[in-house]
Amino acid sequence: MRHLNYLPLWRDATRLVTEMEKIVREFPRYHKYTLGNELRKTTYRICQTIHRAHSRQHSRARLVQELSELIDDLKLQIQLAKEVQAFRNFSQFQRVAEQAVNLGRQAGGWLKQTRAEAKRSQSRLA
Repeated sequence: MRHLNYLPLWRDATRLVTEMEKIVREFPRYHKYTLGNELRKTTYRICQTIHRAHSRQHSRARLVQELSELIDDLKLQIQLAKEVQAFRNFSQFQRVAEQAVNLGRQAGGWLKQTRAEAKRSQSRLA
């Protein structure tokens, strides 16, 4: 994983995993094992998808698209957790929401870049 440390997207995603672990630990028991578990799984899947997209050139565009969708899912889950008052306080919600938005921006830029690269390679073949 050392090779990923230079990617801001990877660094931010791993920070989000750490932050989410701490926050879910403080969720009320009713939400900890349902919504909290989903939040944790989604953040881990985001890291997994970043790793796969970085290491698999042939399927990068599809994986970056999947990454973008996972981040959108995470944003929805964070919003739902706020609605059911799973967060201990507003600042917890605000921190993870801002981190998710930041990840979404970075993933959107990467998606735009991979689509442009795919178009260039297709135009070379034609």
